[in-house]
Amino acid sequence: MASTDPSLGRDVQAVLVYKGIETPIHGPIDKTALVEACDILVESIGLDMHDDSIKDTPTRIAKMYDSEIFYGLDYRNFPSCTTIENRMGYDELIVIKQIEVLSLCEHHFIPFIGYAHIGYIPETKVLGLSKFNRIVDFFARRPQVQERLTEQVHAALHHVLQSNDIGVVIRAEHLCVKLRGVKDNNSSTVTSKMTGKFRTERALREEFLHLVG
Repeated sequence: MASTDPSLGRDVQAVLVYKGIETPIHGPIDKTALVEACDILVESIGLDMHDDSIKDTPTRIAKMYDSEIFYGLDYRNFPSCTTIENRMGYDELIVIKQIEVLSLCEHHFIPFIGYAHIGYIPETKVLGLSKFNRIVDFFARRPQVQERLTEQVHAALHHVLQSNDIGVVIRAEHLCVKLRGVKDNNSSTVTSKMTGKFRTERALREEFLHLVG
């Protein structure tokens, strides 16, 4: 399991609360209540709870939500973010492309899936490359809306990197659009958050967007 940094997680959560972009969390997951709720859900659908294929489904669903799908609700799971001093004085664009996004829409609890692309210009710190993936995954692993996910990833990176020159772009397909309602199989959603030189310097913005396709 990847190393975690609960202290950093609490600091990042405070930043999100201050900015008004935190997920509306009222407390930790109640594992006992979650199993009971999943039991009611499965039985209410009309499935036979005595069938050997179905009887353990509520427990499996609860375990999946607690330890996998929604682990990002608990800031004790926030990833350790190893940075190094930018002694080399690197001041050009760094781009991390196609970071997998696997999340659940908070409106229907149906997945949305896609990729995040991150660009930044270092100031005093450079972040280990795998940490970008872990930060994206942490905030994706909770009931989400794509707009808030984009804001949260950006705010966390701003806090960790101490750089204002950061761009985040997320493109995702929402199964709540594909499976229900309008049932559109072709559309995707793109969100972005850019600050610093990514907003003020058109050439840099265009270079970033070109590199991420």
